[in-house]
Amino acid sequence: MTSETVVFRNGAYFDGTHLLEGQAVVFRQGNLSEITPADGTKIAGQQVDLNGDILCPGFVDLQVNGGGSVMFNDDPSVETIQRISQAHRKLGVASFLPTLITDTAAKTQQAIEAAIKAVDVGVPGVAGLHLEGPHLSLARKGAHDAALIRPMDEEDLTTLIAAASRLPCLKVTLAPEAVSERQVTSLAEAGILVSLGHSDADFATCQRYAAAGARCVTHLFNAMSQLGNREPGLVGAALANAGLSAGLIADSIHVHPEVMRAAWAAKTGPARIFLVSDAMAVAGTEDAEFNLEGRRITRTDGRLTLENGTLAGADLDLTTAVRILVKNVGVPLKDALSAATTYPAKLIGLAESSSKNLASMIRISADLETCEWANAAR
Repeated sequence: MTSETVVFRNGAYFDGTHLLEGQAVVFRQGNLSEITPADGTKIAGQQVDLNGDILCPGFVDLQVNGGGSVMFNDDPSVETIQRISQAHRKLGVASFLPTLITDTAAKTQQAIEAAIKAVDVGVPGVAGLHLEGPHLSLARKGAHDAALIRPMDEEDLTTLIAAASRLPCLKVTLAPEAVSERQVTSLAEAGILVSLGHSDADFATCQRYAAAGARCVTHLFNAMSQLGNREPGLVGAALANAGLSAGLIADSIHVHPEVMRAAWAAKTGPARIFLVSDAMAVAGTEDAEFNLEGRRITRTDGRLTLENGTLAGADLDLTTAVRILVKNVGVPLKDALSAATTYPAKLIGLAESSSKNLASMIRISADLETCEWANAAR
């Protein structure tokens, strides 16, 4: 019920910017009413003992390829998005971008229409769409199908600009090798979040593309030109350019904790590193394997791999990513929570009101092992 007063005590409250401890957090009729010292006058209402747990806005995940045993690519439909939404909501995700991996023009159009309809009918959490490819570099294709990778043409550009006018957010991962600076500028001017990824481009080229309108980098360190002593590559551009945000798969498999530590310290702001799950069909399930358009992907000890050993997405949820950032990398808890909530939310223009609405809050265990929705935890 939202008409009652609910008082959370004996824990921490993350408001999207600050981590407050030793406070009583009061919600009335489902909305944040006040924050007072926990040892002050008792406030009437339902009392919830957090027992050291953390009250936090639900996660924001900008790279979700699948979940609940389905992949978006296999059937880009509203029904698939609904199933993915259900799986990730159980993992504490409040907002996400269903993500289509490199595919045909026809499948891409299907994905666009499905995302538009999912937003229109109110599928929980859908904040837009992420198209990862097909305009990538063959040299850095990763698990993407090489036969489907191709340069962007004018019809592609027109399709993307039209889609952006009908979606709250359209994120497009592309490589400079397959897209011109003029095209990037046109995309950015249409409000599209251009993200550089799956690219072997050098530092200077990446800087030019950032100047042309790119504002993001997809899964930092993975499927991109690396940071070298004479050539900084896309990794170097992501860290040096104050206007480039960067998604990070913090599972200690895609990126070593010490590399994450160095990147975190080196990143030039105000743009920030944020967390993504890069989740696949197994998210929210116990499935041992799945297929991506005929290619078998197996799940072993936290790794998802094609038969040739190539990493294919991640077996990761954002609670785990936060825990790894805090416990293995040494990132302060406040900053790790920001990387899973505030930073990606700001990047795609989500309203900053989730910390003021009880229905949008999750409860993360003190050991950062699990999370549940705050309403369910009462």
